[in-house]
Amino acid sequence: MVSGGSGPLVVVIGPPGSGKSTIGRRLAVALGVEWHDTDAAIESREARSISDIFVDHGEPYFRDLERAEVARALAERRGVVSVGGGAPMDPQTQAALAGQTVVFLDVGIADAARRIGFDASRPLLMINPRASWTKMMNERRPTYERLATLRVDTGGRKPAAVVEEIVAFLEGRA
Repeated sequence: MVSGGSGPLVVVIGPPGSGKSTIGRRLAVALGVEWHDTDAAIESREARSISDIFVDHGEPYFRDLERAEVARALAERRGVVSVGGGAPMDPQTQAALAGQTVVFLDVGIADAARRIGFDASRPLLMINPRASWTKMMNERRPTYERLATLRVDTGGRKPAAVVEEIVAFLEGRA
């Protein structure tokens, strides 16, 4: 295992369909640490899905919950933290991510579409999902890249290979 100071060992960011949950969970196992998913934590705390939160209270309400959960996770968690795709767009979250080891899981639209299917559980992708995803990614990419300590392309790759690349980086082999 790689040792770290305060805060998480690794923060995983990226767009919907990049593998933040799958890779985050498997990376935590590989490193022998806990995994925390901020979207799942919000759903658990609110006792409803993110889609329902968007419908019932709107995006600004969700973003407030997300900002608070990410800040809490960065302060309290020591393992691997996966954050929602929009979380890094918040200036306060960007500031909180400074100094963290941030892994940007990059993916193209073909792989993202295959993985998530652009279903109704993705509130920002409900209308014209492919065009919405492409526009969203074009807007978010510069921020993801600026925050990233490491960028890993997950397109067409098995999770084990992605995890191996991240572990090698963390251990100084890459």
